[in-house]
Amino acid sequence: MAHDIKFMILNADESFGLELRSMLLRLDGAKIVAEVDEPALLVQAVAQFPVDILVVNLDPQPEALLPTVSEVIAARPTLQVFALSTCTDGPLILKVMRLGVKEFLPKPLDEHGLAEAIGRIEVQRADSNAQGRLITVIGTAGGVGATVLATNLAVELAALATHDVTVVDLDYRFGQAATLLDMEPNYTLADLCSGDHLEPAIVARAMSRHASGVNVLSRPNHFSEADTMTAASCVGVLTALLNMNEYVVSDGPTRFDLGARSVLALSDVNLLLVQLLVPCVRSAQRILENMRSAGYNLDRTKLVCNRIGRDSGHLSVSRVSETLDLDVYATIPDEWGVVSGAINLGEPLATHSPKSKARAAIQEIAARLYRGDTASDDKAGQKKEKSLIGRIFAQT
Repeated sequence: MAHDIKFMILNADESFGLELRSMLLRLDGAKIVAEVDEPALLVQAVAQFPVDILVVNLDPQPEALLPTVSEVIAARPTLQVFALSTCTDGPLILKVMRLGVKEFLPKPLDEHGLAEAIGRIEVQRADSNAQGRLITVIGTAGGVGATVLATNLAVELAALATHDVTVVDLDYRFGQAATLLDMEPNYTLADLCSGDHLEPAIVARAMSRHASGVNVLSRPNHFSEADTMTAASCVGVLTALLNMNEYVVSDGPTRFDLGARSVLALSDVNLLLVQLLVPCVRSAQRILENMRSAGYNLDRTKLVCNRIGRDSGHLSVSRVSETLDLDVYATIPDEWGVVSGAINLGEPLATHSPKSKARAAIQEIAARLYRGDTASDDKAGQKKEKSLIGRIFAQT
């Protein structure tokens, strides 16, 4: 697809949801902004999210869903609606199409047919503006370096990009993205999540601009605000930001919950950050297993190994790559003295230590993302017979 297409799914059958999610996320540029399982919530969800195509699973009772579909189309006449069903009776298809549904696709779903239907919509959107790219940084343990990577990656991307770059702190309670850039924003993510309509002027006012040119959207100031954050509101904010930025870098999600799954479905690239430590690798395994079982496209997930060069206690980059069955996209060398100094002074590495190896590694990641190079370095080499550690991982 030439431009991103945002999907919303109405589906009450999770087994079919896995199939549909997998098909959509295998398509380049496909973003799922929301999945709804209650028809009563659909009208409100469509009003809340910017969405291009609504995919409705009519089964098991197609006739019962038609009034809801009709209401949505009446409220959003420009919304493209796809209807799916195992029932292919002529009278049903005629009723569906008369409501204004763009495509009726029979089940079992044919991936080629789905792609062709989406392609027809894309032709109609050929003149639309390109959307920004969302890059998530997922830390596999506390202290692994996710915030350092997210903030410095945003700074490096801002030096390359022609439009705005924003870093968003998705650690709602303990996030430190603003701290690492020595900022105390007046507005936070909670301020945007509390509103239903995110006008560009409102979003822009909530941003705090760093000297590097990066916009910062900080985590909520109070725990009570964090408790009210929802997956829907967070994805709504990210979607609004993608309409205004060339890149949005998120520090997190930090938990693999409903909110995290929503963010990952919206993301273009997920940087999975590990250190050569058993707890990190085990956490990475669990994240990847959950993503695979939920139908996410792992081609968008890139493995980054941090603090390489220190004594790893029998773990190597190649062993971690083999264990996770994921090629290494990039490595960041261990320069804890330099990095900790930058953290304590609230400076990005580009300012604090522009010639450091850690800064050069993050700068190269930014350059590759900017070029659109998402292929792995494949530094893992040939797989070897599993060691004791490898066998332990295989059993967990």
